[in-house]
Amino acid sequence: MKVDVLLGLQWGDEGKGKLVDALTSGYDVIARFQGGPNAGHTLEFGGQKHILHTIPSGIFHPEKINLIGNGLVIDPVVFRKEVDRLTAAGLDLRKNLFISRKSHLILPTHRILDAAQESSKGEGKIGSTLKGIGPAYTDKIGREGIRIGDIDSHDFKEKYTRLRDIHLEKIKALNYEFELAPLEREWFESVDVIRSFTFVSGEYLVNHWLSQGKKVLAEGAQGSMLDIDFGSYPFVTSSNTTCAGACTGLGVAPGRIDDVIGIFKAYCTRVGSGPFPTELVEDNGNLLREIGREYGSTTGRPRRCGWLDLVALKYAIMLNGVTSLIMTKADVLSGFDTIRVATTYKLNGKIIHEVPFDSLAEVEPVYTELPGWKTDIRKLRDKKELPQELLNYVSFIEEQTAVPVTVISVGPDREETVMNY
Repeated sequence: MKVDVLLGLQWGDEGKGKLVDALTSGYDVIARFQGGPNAGHTLEFGGQKHILHTIPSGIFHPEKINLIGNGLVIDPVVFRKEVDRLTAAGLDLRKNLFISRKSHLILPTHRILDAAQESSKGEGKIGSTLKGIGPAYTDKIGREGIRIGDIDSHDFKEKYTRLRDIHLEKIKALNYEFELAPLEREWFESVDVIRSFTFVSGEYLVNHWLSQGKKVLAEGAQGSMLDIDFGSYPFVTSSNTTCAGACTGLGVAPGRIDDVIGIFKAYCTRVGSGPFPTELVEDNGNLLREIGREYGSTTGRPRRCGWLDLVALKYAIMLNGVTSLIMTKADVLSGFDTIRVATTYKLNGKIIHEVPFDSLAEVEPVYTELPGWKTDIRKLRDKKELPQELLNYVSFIEEQTAVPVTVISVGPDREETVMNY
């Protein structure tokens, strides 16, 4: 058996949580493979809205196994709050949620250092979520980090104190004021909650499940255009959000990857700073934001909105080896007379078809216009019921990308989905 990978193809917020939840019935294991609590995977069903930051989106299916992989960085405080919310919703997480010993911990001083560094950049801020994720990955790469498995070691407190003191020296140099004691108390209380879960050697367990014939879905966070290597650097996240991250974030060989399911919005959004070629700053951008409820599920920040960017989308498809596409938020475009799609860029007077190395902020999108649809599609569940203009929009995307669209989301609820499109 092989691993299917589901990931975002834009700047994050594509609707991965809902689709993982919708597809979970076809898998035995759901495994998060990278990122941290800056992820905000939103699921809606039964009139309730749930937001997951660290825990995989298959958790609402009690018969399924959920794994937090080694590629994640975990904030015990965020994790505990998430556990409390899900427990209150009636879930017994300790039965089907496992944590890789090799995932890394976010310390209170990681979060303080994140805020201090971002504050010191002034107008050069990258738009960090201030969750401590960047500093935690920095310590991981610098071989200074503390891992989940260290919680059970006899010298855990000593390891914590050593790394904390290194952070305090850096924060002091940035002249950033803070109060650490209450944060530490809450953090250690939350570590005790983590101790009540089962720690595993995730790489061995995933491969064991595969050898048993179990179907595994690897769940990514953020989006391909935020990848540390291939995104719009330096306005990126601190991990590999592309398909390659599933191999390193779970411990599976590249040959174990089967289908790669890429999710994209029918338009584009971005949170925080960084280049965004198709951004709309006038009425249409505000309209997309309000209709689509485009506010960060983790931070509450308003998302920047714009038309679909096929240059960036094809780039992400290439990087990930995408075999099928899922389009979300098609319902948000209902009501537009005309929909625009960027098919190429213009840079220094020349047409280009690639995402440039460091001048993405300077490109001018070249648009193709397509007729919009006036139909409310949220109650539709069959391809045959969809308006012809939407079908034409999807066909245009399939022709441009050479990848089939297999699912269309027509609303935020679990049921508002056209499957097997």
